[in-house]
Amino acid sequence: MPRKILVTSALPYANGSIHLGHLVEYIQTDIWVRFQKMRGNTCHYICADDTHGTPIMLRAEKEGITPEQLIARVWQEHFDDFAAFHVAFDNYGSTNSDDTKESAQGIYRTLKANGLIEVRSIEQYFDPVKNMFLPDRFIKGECPKCHAKDQYGDNCEVCGAAYAPTDLIEPYSAVSGAKPELRNSDHYFFKLSSASCQKFLREWTTGKLTNVPPLQQEAANKMQEWLGAEGENKLTDWDISRDAPYFGFEIPDAPGKYFYVWLDAPVGYMGSFKQLCNKSTLTPTLSHGERGQSLPSPTGRGAGGEGTPLNFDDYWKQGSDAELYHFIGKDILYFHALFWPAMLQHAGFRTPTKLFAHGFLTVNGEKMSKSRGTFITARSYVDHIKNTEYLRYYYAAKLNGTMEDIDLNLEDFVAKVNSDLIGKYINIASRCAGFLTKLFDGKLVFSNSKRLLDGAIVSGQLVSESFEARDYARALRDIMAIADRINVEIAAAAPWTLAKDETQRAALQDISSRALHGFYVLSILLSPVLPALTSRVARELFGMASDFTWADLAVLPTNVNTYQHLATRLDPKLIEAMVAANQESLKPMTETHSQQRHAEAQQHTISPSAGTAQTLPSPQPSPLKGEGANAGAIAPTISIDDFAKIDLRVARIVNAEHVEGAEKLLKLTLDIGEAQPRTVFAGIKSAYDPEKLKGRMTVMVANLAPRKMKFGLSEGMVLAASGETPGLFILSPDAGAQPGMRIK
Repeated sequence: MPRKILVTSALPYANGSIHLGHLVEYIQTDIWVRFQKMRGNTCHYICADDTHGTPIMLRAEKEGITPEQLIARVWQEHFDDFAAFHVAFDNYGSTNSDDTKESAQGIYRTLKANGLIEVRSIEQYFDPVKNMFLPDRFIKGECPKCHAKDQYGDNCEVCGAAYAPTDLIEPYSAVSGAKPELRNSDHYFFKLSSASCQKFLREWTTGKLTNVPPLQQEAANKMQEWLGAEGENKLTDWDISRDAPYFGFEIPDAPGKYFYVWLDAPVGYMGSFKQLCNKSTLTPTLSHGERGQSLPSPTGRGAGGEGTPLNFDDYWKQGSDAELYHFIGKDILYFHALFWPAMLQHAGFRTPTKLFAHGFLTVNGEKMSKSRGTFITARSYVDHIKNTEYLRYYYAAKLNGTMEDIDLNLEDFVAKVNSDLIGKYINIASRCAGFLTKLFDGKLVFSNSKRLLDGAIVSGQLVSESFEARDYARALRDIMAIADRINVEIAAAAPWTLAKDETQRAALQDISSRALHGFYVLSILLSPVLPALTSRVARELFGMASDFTWADLAVLPTNVNTYQHLATRLDPKLIEAMVAANQESLKPMTETHSQQRHAEAQQHTISPSAGTAQTLPSPQPSPLKGEGANAGAIAPTISIDDFAKIDLRVARIVNAEHVEGAEKLLKLTLDIGEAQPRTVFAGIKSAYDPEKLKGRMTVMVANLAPRKMKFGLSEGMVLAASGETPGLFILSPDAGAQPGMRIK
């Protein structure tokens, strides 16, 4: 029986462009949805722009437009970007809709009736100039731990420490620059610490309620860490309200109080699905300012459910027999695996069948960087590379269904596309189709039809298991292994030689037919990943009336049409041009940079008060005080990208010895978790007895270029503090740090 499936991706925040990091999730989800539809399952893929919060309000104010105008513009940009990458939502809506508002307020009222909402007075910072309470990330100041300047109110980007905004030294408003004042305000809390929530979450996260674990193992482990041991109550109540002025939905019967964006964001899944239900019953009336449109259907035949009226309760009420899957980044597990299911359960709705969390994207092994030109938007990729299916294929080749990060190595990207898609897959049709159309009127003839069909079905079953498990990397390895075998057979038969001998026509038709059947099978198996290309293959080359379905594996093609050019090799110069176009010179973070970076972070933080910060230029360093005053002035400001280039590692000093002929150096042998320890020559002889250093933990720069010295090769640098007064002090990590741990 066909399955009933509802699938969502995390909602992109309406305060920034879609970039290549975002696309990992949407491409991953789209491939899975297309596969389900090809299998004949009823599968609906919905999403929406996340449109509420202080960042949206402030950005609109800065641009001199209304928040509604801002989110409408960004919605269209996001919609167009997803369409360009063939991400085919059945409905793409907006959280700023009547459907989402109705659901959010209904959930709130039920939670309140069940005694799970509590009002408390809290003290928080208030901007006297802007006349507004400030979320944590709109407060900046000096880190109370490492004393780095210009840090946010919830955590330090230099030392990684987490703290309360009131812990900041010399705090100021990131909105106006004014010194904030502490004021009291009534806030509304969802009682996540209640016994019923605790019990439910312990059972749900471990799969005890449904016998189907809803989380990947690594995610389940993290949930248990957050929940604590049985009988331990580590969860605190969740602040779900914000004070006016705020762009969002007002809390019922609470004038001037608004739902915090993370409450109504996941409810946006419900709102978008309601819009799809409305359209399925031919009543797609949207009130002014609402959004809800569908991208082109992922496939024609076998899509499942098209034209059938959808009932909201069939998918969302407790007891539903439908499957509900959320594809999300691993950094928003906290909201989706704790807050969201607890809200749903206690408001009378069903909980997700499973959460599929994925890792982050690096480019060339490093975090995406504007200075290196690797912070690339979806639109920039389209403008320069144009063929978006190349990126879909490369991402699929890296995704294995786990929470591991994936790397977009641009050189490897070019090589893999050209090798796999052009050199293996497209090569089959381009070499053999012409023989069939020129010499045999396009007719395919098979001497052993059963063997070919059996092989196709077995291959389909193997690849199907991988797609279902979201192990696309394994699926593509198996698909390309088929392509390799076909190409080996073609090379052995040499049809180009057979074509010169009229007595070999039967052999030529046989190898060409088998090659084109192999290409037909490969095209079906690749359809979830390469929907546009394989649609052309189905319709133009094989003359089908619609796109491929999985059932087509059990059918032998009978004819091919004249081969039309399908794809070209990816030119490395296009990649170079794209990187150059996105590159920015190294410079301190500006207001614009910071707005963009934290807008992207809005959806990816576990801080209940997180949001986008509109920052001021970094203040000038103040004179140093105390014992460190004679150490010299603070160096010029660098960006976080500059700092990220330095790979600091915890190191154990395995051995320390004097260096013959060196007045200042000690030879250190350092263990940083690699197979072989490193040798570092450090100028600390005047301060340390080498015997007393053995076994001590310290910190080293692990990615410093090796330096050839007359005493040997130095493979790094240990860190030490010093001033104008005598004394050297090597750094040591806190107890518990292990060799190889990265310092962030």
